[in-house]
Amino acid sequence: MKYNYQARTKDGLIQVGVIEVSSKKEAIGLLQKEGLYVTHLEQREVKPFYFRQVEFFSRARRKDIMIFCRQLSLMLKSGVSLVDSLKSLAVQTNKPIFRDEISQISEDVEGGVYFSEALAKYPGIFSNFFINMIKSGEASGKLSDSLNYLAEHLEREYTLINKIKSGMTYPAFILVVFLGMAAMGIFFVLPSFKETLESLDVELPLLTRIVLSSGDIIKQWWLVGLIVFVLLGIGLWRYFKTEEGKDVIGRISLKLPIIGKLAKKTHLARFTENLSTLILAGLPITQALDIVSNTTGNSIYQKIIEKTQEGVRRGETMSSILEQYPKYVPALVTQMIKVGERTGQLDEALLNVANFYQEEVNRGIDGLVEIIEPILIVVLGGLVAFLMISIIVPVYKGMSSFGF
Repeated sequence: MKYNYQARTKDGLIQVGVIEVSSKKEAIGLLQKEGLYVTHLEQREVKPFYFRQVEFFSRARRKDIMIFCRQLSLMLKSGVSLVDSLKSLAVQTNKPIFRDEISQISEDVEGGVYFSEALAKYPGIFSNFFINMIKSGEASGKLSDSLNYLAEHLEREYTLINKIKSGMTYPAFILVVFLGMAAMGIFFVLPSFKETLESLDVELPLLTRIVLSSGDIIKQWWLVGLIVFVLLGIGLWRYFKTEEGKDVIGRISLKLPIIGKLAKKTHLARFTENLSTLILAGLPITQALDIVSNTTGNSIYQKIIEKTQEGVRRGETMSSILEQYPKYVPALVTQMIKVGERTGQLDEALLNVANFYQEEVNRGIDGLVEIIEPILIVVLGGLVAFLMISIIVPVYKGMSSFGF
């Protein structure tokens, strides 16, 4: 069972949190052993599964975190204390779950907990990247600036992800429509024509026989096929969670025609933009590389960044290490980083690269949509024509044999 507790330390500071034990008595005992004086303890309510499903939609999204950072930065710059700012933002947010989380964070901070430590209790919302940015702001006394950097970073990332999603919406919609049409044709249209076609005193063309046989097979075995498909999907999903699977999917995603180039540019934009933000916030480059390696989304780039971090620790320059991977890191990136290292403006050089590749991704997505649209139209038109011909040809032959 989980219990929410509020306690005081020996220094009189308030501490709040959650403890998981078998009984209330055990919870008090454990807290007292840690030198805490318990002032409040209550069992955490276990909500039904269906209620937790509804709660999923009221959790904070990327856009909510972006607005949170922007507003908190402005309030701190205006001279409002961190606790009062958090309490004010908790009242303003319209998502119940996020509102409760901000309220809890404000209570933690008011009780003497560092802001970064309070945020770290919610890893599902605030990433390691986010926490380290806040720690940097706390250490330098420029928390407002760190929050502003985060807001700008999240805004650029939000724009990029939205661009990718919007570009893939139309092809996904067309694919769903096609699958729906195929299902209707197999389960409703073909059966109504089957008896008519078989009753004609003509030999059915090979094309028609293939279509009818395919329809029969799918109708009889669709459930088995669905189960196999689901099991295969689960198996692949578990495999791609392994180290070997991550490497395989990482390489495949970068080698796909057209999409591979777009994926490479997306990863480069994310890598350079994230690294620029962390360096600008004052983090040492080795620590920044360590954090960025876990935010790339591709195991190939993750390993390249990890090797770069090891090299920088040995005293090598980042550009000299990245030059060893021309297949994944173009000369433009290494040259810009080299210039940044020489001039002492690495953060600005990385941001320029990030902006360049974000524009490239935007143009690439627009071009991809323009290519996919006519291809889908041709493919769907061809499939419809294939289905129509397989039905019309035997009907025409049958009518000809009767003298029509």
